[in-house]
Amino acid sequence: MDFLKDLWLFMKERKKFWLVPIIVVLLLLGLLIVFGGGSAIAPFIYTLF
Repeated sequence: MDFLKDLWLFMKERKKFWLVPIIVVLLLLGLLIVFGGGSAIAPFIYTLF
């Protein structure tokens, strides 16, 4: 949680709020790959990339 706190303080101090959507999209794609990798929908997910 220290990493998230430091990241938030960095964005707040330097006015880099445009990074938030990029970070959220990367996290969602990572979760999709991790949870979709071992399931029956894996072939459909991999066709997106």
